[in-house]
Amino acid sequence: MITFFVCLALLIVGFLTYSKLVERIFRIDDRPTPAVAHPDGVDYVPMKPWRIFLVQLLNIAGLGPIYGALSGACWGPSVYLWIVFGTILGGGVHDFLSGMMSERNDGKSISEVVGLYMGKVITFIMRVFSVVLLVMVGVNFSVGPAALLAKLTPEALSTMFWLVAIMVYYLIATFLPIDKIIGKLYPIFGICLIVMALGIGGATVLLRGSDMPELTLASLAAVHPNSLPKWAMMFVTVACGAISGFHATQSPMMARCITSEKQGRGIFYGAMVAEGVIALIWAAAGVTFYTNHGSLLDGMSGLTTAIAAGGAGDVVYEISTTLLGPVGGVLAMIGVIACPITSGDTAYRSARLTIADWFHIDQSRTGPRAALSVPLLAVGALIALALPWDVLWRYFSWANQTLAMIVLWTGAVFLHKYGFPPRACLIAALPATFMSAVSVTYFFQAPECLGLSTAVAYPVGLVVAALFLAVFVWRVLVVGKDDVTALTAAAK
Repeated sequence: MITFFVCLALLIVGFLTYSKLVERIFRIDDRPTPAVAHPDGVDYVPMKPWRIFLVQLLNIAGLGPIYGALSGACWGPSVYLWIVFGTILGGGVHDFLSGMMSERNDGKSISEVVGLYMGKVITFIMRVFSVVLLVMVGVNFSVGPAALLAKLTPEALSTMFWLVAIMVYYLIATFLPIDKIIGKLYPIFGICLIVMALGIGGATVLLRGSDMPELTLASLAAVHPNSLPKWAMMFVTVACGAISGFHATQSPMMARCITSEKQGRGIFYGAMVAEGVIALIWAAAGVTFYTNHGSLLDGMSGLTTAIAAGGAGDVVYEISTTLLGPVGGVLAMIGVIACPITSGDTAYRSARLTIADWFHIDQSRTGPRAALSVPLLAVGALIALALPWDVLWRYFSWANQTLAMIVLWTGAVFLHKYGFPPRACLIAALPATFMSAVSVTYFFQAPECLGLSTAVAYPVGLVVAALFLAVFVWRVLVVGKDDVTALTAAAK
């Protein structure tokens, strides 16, 4: 229990301190935001900060901080460290930079922002990569909640029924103005999500507190019940609970709604910390619930077996109903269902905006919005019917962390040029290096990718990451040391 509360405190302290440092280096100012400069009533719509925060939280908090955290907890309490420090040093920086870089560039989609600082080739790669990832997110976040809804409703309302219903909702929400559904309903769902997390966390502490694992040398050395390597599989599996490239596709939507750059830290970095808290709660609940007065290994094995038998959705249902009772369990499940559905529809919305930015298609009229939305949803529905959920999730997880790597490298280039001092760009470059090692290692070792042994994957991942860092230092800090704005140069 002590470890859980220490980790919770670290997340809060990290937001109160490190996020201010990141904001100071970025150098926010009083320039008009896109929503103030040219509101269009569809995507560029000024909204209140608290509303934007709740929408951003729902946009980014899909199944990742719940399903990903539960799967990560199969490695034991060592996952706490990744959730905490990954959130503070990686995820928060990533989300803040992706949102604020977009705001500085008229609310452009992340693929267009990356292209501005990384070149035309990367622009094309990012455009394709972003659209594919967003459709995968939409698919993952429709199949999962459809299965959960089928558990809570009569047998006549099957998973297929709910999948169709969710897809129809996605179609409507994807091209309607952002303040019609997203801006009005999502804050309510956001409150439900927070209440759900507090309920699960409180019940775990009060009812199962004695079973909550502590971080010790023995627990850090604990091996996954299926002998899966901790590096880099745990770091990819947790996904959105620590850092997520998917967030970079969502932040530009809220960058089009903020009315002051001063709101960026609380909305972008703050929502990531809130998601880290949710992930920490579910990771703790998962390993604690299945310990059941036994050993840590009992908890890890029990959780792993439960996920393998019925999927993470069944685990969420069992934990929620057991800890909170039937009524509380249903409320918790509603929160779990709302998370992925709200992330899924904004994923398709972001895919629409990415394609629109790519081909310069005006989205102020209903016709062009529907022309992009319908094919996107049709492709998503076909994928959802063709591939099993566990395969989809693994591919999403790797693509997700790879996108985070690219965005962090872009943020490092941006901070060198516009931040102060220029060398403070390392606050993005160092986590970018780490995520490069994670992404490349996973690609070489994962069964769904190359499936090579750790004897090959580990050194290759580390060497490639070191090479990326060396290229960055040489091209940006040495050759391009004077490629800074006049304001930055004057402040030296």
